[in-house]
Amino acid sequence: MIDQIRALKLPSNMMQFAARGALSVPPDENLEILVYLAEHNKVFGDLARMTLAGWDEKASLVAACDPKTAQEVLKYLVSPENLRPKLLPALLENPSVPESELAKSARSASPESITTMLESGRVQASKEILKTLRSNPYSSPDQAAKIAEFLSGGKPEEPVTAAPLGALEPADSAAIEAREEAVEHPEEAVTAYLAEHASEISAEVGKPFQPIGGILDLLGADYFPVSAVREITSNAEPVGVAGSAATKTVRAEGAKPGGHAVPGAPVFAKRENTMQKIGRLDVKGRIQLALKGNKEERSILIRDGTKVVALAVLEAPKLSDGEVEKFALQKNVLEAVLRQIPLKRRFMKNYIVVRNLVANPRTPLDLGLGLMKHLLMADLKNLSSNKEVSETVRNLASKMYKQKLDTTKKK
Repeated sequence: MIDQIRALKLPSNMMQFAARGALSVPPDENLEILVYLAEHNKVFGDLARMTLAGWDEKASLVAACDPKTAQEVLKYLVSPENLRPKLLPALLENPSVPESELAKSARSASPESITTMLESGRVQASKEILKTLRSNPYSSPDQAAKIAEFLSGGKPEEPVTAAPLGALEPADSAAIEAREEAVEHPEEAVTAYLAEHASEISAEVGKPFQPIGGILDLLGADYFPVSAVREITSNAEPVGVAGSAATKTVRAEGAKPGGHAVPGAPVFAKRENTMQKIGRLDVKGRIQLALKGNKEERSILIRDGTKVVALAVLEAPKLSDGEVEKFALQKNVLEAVLRQIPLKRRFMKNYIVVRNLVANPRTPLDLGLGLMKHLLMADLKNLSSNKEVSETVRNLASKMYKQKLDTTKKK
C-alpha cells in the first residue's frame, strides 16, 4: 500500500482515509504511510500530522523499540517537534536511530528529557550527543556537571552552567572581546562561516532569494528605500542637437561608439532599493551581506527561505540585542532561526528575547515550554490569555502563574 501511495496510484478518497490512519493495513505500515504523507504530501500532509499527533502511544512505542522500523518513521518520532517524552528511552536505545538525529533532539531538549538522555548508556558513550547537550540552554548545574564528567571519561570536571538571565560572568569579557575583534575584521567571520557551512551552501547553489511570507508581507506598502547606482552603457551613441556647440547634448549613457565615455557627459543614476540589491545576489553573496551588511539588510535576510542564509544573520558581528528581540517575535522566519536563538548564550541573557520567543506562536512548542520557567509573573499572566499561542502554552502559563502567586502569598 505504501508503494501505491508513493506512486500516487490511490484515488483521493483513499488518500484521505490514509491520512486519517483508517486503512486496513498493519499498524507499522499505517504509521509509515502517515509519516510519508506528513513529510511529502502537500494536500494531505496537515491531516496526516494531526493524526500522528493523536496516534496511539502503545503502537508508537512498539515502532520506537523496533530496529526494523522504517528510517523515515524513526527520524520523524525522534525529531524535536514531534518527540513524545515517553518514547524517548526506547528511541535512545534503538540502534537504528542515528546519533546525529539524537543530537538534534539534544539541542533543545527539556530538563526532563536531558535527565532521561543522561541515564542512557548510549548517550553517556557518545561525544557528539554529550557536546550537544552541553550547549543546551535548559540544562541545570547538576546536569551540566554530569555531562562534563561523561565527556572527560568519568573524571569530574568543573561544570559548564548556563548563567541566569541578565547576569554577566567573568568569562563573558572574553566573548565580548571576541565580538569586538570580529566587528573590526568582518572578512574573517565570513571566511569562517563559509568554510563551516560549505556543504550546505553547495546544496543551495542557484537558489534565489525568497522571503518567508512574501515580499509585501516582508516590506509593507510604504517601503521605498533607494540608493543611487551609476550605470554606464557602452553601446550608446551621442545625439547631436542643432544649434551651437554649447547646446549639444549626449545620451544618458554618455558613451561614444566603441564604448568610450564622453568626458563631462551627464550620467543618470539608476535607482535601486535594498530588495533589488539582495535579489541579484546568489547564496554566497547573501551570506556575505548577512554577515557584513547593515541593520536594514539583516532585517530582510533573516526572513530568507534559504536556512544557511537566515542563520548567517545571527552570526553577524554587528548584530544588536535589539534586532534579536525583534527576530524572536517575528512570525515570518524559519523555525530554524527561532531554534538557533536560544542556543546562543548572549541572547539568552536578554529577558526580552526569552519573553518574545515564548509569546511567538511560530516558536516550536517544545522550545516555548522549556523557556517559560524564566518568565515573570506579569508575563505569565499575559501569556495565559494570549489567543495567538497554543492552548498548551496558555494552560501551562496559567498554572505557573497560580503557583508563583501562591508562593508569593505564603511569603
